[in-house]
Amino acid sequence: MKDIKNLTRDDLKEVCISRGVPAFHAQQVFEWLYRRRVDDFSLMPNLPVKFREYLKTAFCFSQVKALKKEVSSDGTVKFLMGLPDGLAVESVLIPEKKRRTLCVSTQAGCKFGCKFCVSGLNGFKRNLTPGEICGQLLAVEKETGEKVTNIVFMGVGEPLDNFDYVMKAVAIFMDNRGLEIGKRKIVISTCGFVPGIEKLTESGVGLRISVSLHAADDKKRSQIMPVNKKWNTGQIMKTLKKFYEKEQFAITFEYILISGFNSSEKDAEALSMYVKGVPHKLNIIPYNPSEHFDWNAPTGDEVGGFVDILKSRGVFYTIRRGRGADISAACGQLKAQILPGA
Repeated sequence: MKDIKNLTRDDLKEVCISRGVPAFHAQQVFEWLYRRRVDDFSLMPNLPVKFREYLKTAFCFSQVKALKKEVSSDGTVKFLMGLPDGLAVESVLIPEKKRRTLCVSTQAGCKFGCKFCVSGLNGFKRNLTPGEICGQLLAVEKETGEKVTNIVFMGVGEPLDNFDYVMKAVAIFMDNRGLEIGKRKIVISTCGFVPGIEKLTESGVGLRISVSLHAADDKKRSQIMPVNKKWNTGQIMKTLKKFYEKEQFAITFEYILISGFNSSEKDAEALSMYVKGVPHKLNIIPYNPSEHFDWNAPTGDEVGGFVDILKSRGVFYTIRRGRGADISAACGQLKAQILPGA
């Protein structure tokens, strides 16, 4: 049976048309799923009886369940999410004064093997379906009783490597008859997967993009991000410029500052030169240590010296304060503790 939560409202309209029922019933199904959170066709009384019976035989409901959660002293909540086939991914809820941002995963495991990220240690398992991606939000809202206001595709996996399913999930997130999250409140993160950035540009969906950079020097970036050997910083920038020309959204660059690796004056100079290639926002993120790697967090003096150079070069930046360090909130850490081989 097919998972009905993999379908956008337009997909549901096609189902209605194929069964000879008015297309407006697609809206009704969508509202039952995402507004009333009903997972039983027999409890959707405004649908025609024969159509309900067909839906029961043709479709099932994906179930993403919160297996474990950890709550940080700063309010960040990390969830280990169980998928229907027994695999698990992570989602992180970041509550702030006016918004509740959910970081969702898009793949079980990761192909890209960044040398500071736990997510790829056990390799790639599979892509998540649209229902499983959106199901993380449904599970978090069920667990917390509060509405998620913002989505960042920044959890386990490379979102743009699962492009078609991620775009369907985006359509479900944005639908005003469903989860109703505005496109300006959705951010797609990428490790620099150039074909995916090109597809996103062509799609014209209008989402913001965040690039995990972490080094502006190709030799150094290739050491920690193998993807750079295939699509280097020059290729990434060329693609980002085209994205900006179409969308007119500033590009966000994420830069994890690792003590003794990418925290020197030379690194800061290279970063300053690179980000000026396109209108941008720059987030400096002090490294969150993991027992799985030998990297160290930068000292206060390292952070201060690094950003002083950025400031002197006229680069606007923010230092993103650590969230959830006491609950293993970096990608893959909770799963590695609970399900080390999965």
